[in-house]
Amino acid sequence: MHKEPEVNLALAKELGLTEEEFNRILDILKRTPTYTELGIFSVMWSEHCSYKNSILQIKTLPRKGGRLLVGAGEENAGLVDIGDGLAVAFKIESHNHPSAVEPYQGAATGIGGILRDIFTMGARPIAALNSLRFGKIEGNENESLDERSKFLFKNVVKGIGDYGNCFGVPTVSGEIYFEECYHDNPLVNAMAVGIVKHDQTASATAKGEGNPVFIVGSSTGKDGIHGATFASEEISEASESKRPSVQVGDPFTEKQLLEASLEVIRSGAIVGIQDMGAAGITCSSSEMSAKGKCGMDINLDLVPLRDKDMSAYEIMLSESQERMLIVGKKGEEQTVKDIFKKWDLNCVEVGKVINEDLIRIHYKSKLEAEIPADVLVLGGGAPVYKRETKRPAYLDEVKKLDADKLKEPEDYNKVLLELLSSPNITNKRWVYEQYDTQVRTNTAIMPGGDASVVRIKKTNKALSMKTDCNSKYCYLDPYKGGMIAVAESARNVACTGAEPLAITNCLNFGNPYNPEMYYQFSECIRGMGDACRTLETPVTGGNVSFYNLSKDYAVFPTPTIGMIGLIENAEKMLTSYFKDESDVIFIVGGNRNEIGGSEYLSRIHGLIKGECPDIEIDKEKLLIKTILELNDKGLLKSAHDVSDGGLGVALAECCVMNRENPVGCSVKTDINGRFDFGLFSESQGRIIITSSKEDKDKVIAYLKKSGLKYSEAGYVGGSELIINDRVKLGLKEIDETYYDSIQKIMDK
Repeated sequence: MHKEPEVNLALAKELGLTEEEFNRILDILKRTPTYTELGIFSVMWSEHCSYKNSILQIKTLPRKGGRLLVGAGEENAGLVDIGDGLAVAFKIESHNHPSAVEPYQGAATGIGGILRDIFTMGARPIAALNSLRFGKIEGNENESLDERSKFLFKNVVKGIGDYGNCFGVPTVSGEIYFEECYHDNPLVNAMAVGIVKHDQTASATAKGEGNPVFIVGSSTGKDGIHGATFASEEISEASESKRPSVQVGDPFTEKQLLEASLEVIRSGAIVGIQDMGAAGITCSSSEMSAKGKCGMDINLDLVPLRDKDMSAYEIMLSESQERMLIVGKKGEEQTVKDIFKKWDLNCVEVGKVINEDLIRIHYKSKLEAEIPADVLVLGGGAPVYKRETKRPAYLDEVKKLDADKLKEPEDYNKVLLELLSSPNITNKRWVYEQYDTQVRTNTAIMPGGDASVVRIKKTNKALSMKTDCNSKYCYLDPYKGGMIAVAESARNVACTGAEPLAITNCLNFGNPYNPEMYYQFSECIRGMGDACRTLETPVTGGNVSFYNLSKDYAVFPTPTIGMIGLIENAEKMLTSYFKDESDVIFIVGGNRNEIGGSEYLSRIHGLIKGECPDIEIDKEKLLIKTILELNDKGLLKSAHDVSDGGLGVALAECCVMNRENPVGCSVKTDINGRFDFGLFSESQGRIIITSSKEDKDKVIAYLKKSGLKYSEAGYVGGSELIINDRVKLGLKEIDETYYDSIQKIMDK
């Protein structure tokens, strides 16, 4: 028999609640909570579930407009209309803390959780993406730091690959960065995308007095208890002891759960459905009840358990994977049970909807909890705080860069190859070859380009998708960095011929109680919001992950953007690589020779300093419009965004991105001032495009009319990359450097 600890302020603090919050609980209940009730409040009022320190900022983001059908915070995932009675459901979430202590399961269950968010909307998942950050995997003075980062990297990638491959969803795109600041706190952000017919969507709501409440899917065990609380504290030496807070995933059960969930939604036998993610039964029961302005009476004796000696506290807080809470329709109970029986899954009626604003929990003939549903949830009675901000002192220091003291390279070939081998730039083939990128046979543009494209079966349409964020920029200037993250992800999908539709976001930051870190958070959001408003890409939802720091490191502010774009006619999709001899190369957008925050400065000179590149968001919008119109007229052969590593890296990528048929180029660019700054500047708002010789004059006429800066830079052809006669590299050497670097590092 479990002996429950005495409920008092000390215990509340141990569970992550403040004295003010504990007193508020006493006031709400008009009594001391039971141990189970205190556990329920501790997870629901944790940062991870309540967004108590972030919601006021998040609400400043544009959450309406465009083709948006379901916006931020309304359901498990956002929904955007793509025409023909179809909608795209998509969302991104973090699984950072679990991946720091148990990288394989932490990453795998991150994928499982985000996929469930998609299919509880009634949408069939068609693609998975990710954004990953680790400590440096090479070059640390202490080799054990390299080995630790390589261990995390290897196992996170394996966890993502194994879960996605077994479940049967293609992992089509992502980004990976390696910086010292992520050594203790890797970032594992998982995104999923699904398609649903407008009339087959589901809602995470409970209503209808007497309607049955079912737990479906896997049995409940002791894994993941207090996972939400664990995600709401800093990583420390004690974190290793919290491995039980990391859930264990089973992708085969998830595949069955997907099919059963979609079938039960289509059957019309249910009122609502919600994934049991963070905080398990607690979160799904309270959120569904609050949304439907009702309550639930639940008997935990009926919950299928893996561990027979579980307490009410443990059952309520377990985050065992592959489970859903369903509210059925009275009289349709057998329909629901038959569907889950067909898929060999648990389906147990554990309670009823009640016409009171209460979550009432019974276990072993005892009333374990009785709490108003509304006080537990975001937008209801959960606490909301406005935190103090203070401009970080480091910002003035890092902006100081005496560029004249930087030694100009003697050998540009060597420097370009060094950049192409940098883990932040080099091709991530070692990673995506572990993923099944083509399962379901819809993937049209594979990983490795600007964005990936997935065809939508039985239509002419395709979706372009991308995750993006340069956190060095956000570290140097949080406002501009947040804006650039949105703008670059929009440019990326535009380079595939897609109109940017909407974003989801995963906001990875340090401690919100630290005014300087909260400044980074609020400024990044301000930049994101301004960019989204101009580009007309509303925010459909996402995730906030705070406390990404340890005693030695705080991560760079990392607001990862997940962007979705629509290609109305899949035959007009664009790729990044050069095609045919004599095609004409244009560089659209101006170069300002900005070197601050660049990979060149970091990799070659060992500095993360200077001014973040400037961004003119109105020009970004015009650039995207121009590229899409040129492509729509059939005038473009390729388009590639200029980003990390600048023009030199982008041109090299254009030459070798199609490994089956690489083709060189000869380019002369107007670089004023130092050649290295011009070649490796990461100035924003630039895209390399090509057209046929025959269409050259039409392209020039159109670019002139647009008012954008552009230059006719050269032509495609030959077996070398030649830039201003100062770079001359064979394609074989570029290919080996660009494609094999990570393999060599991991094999060391």
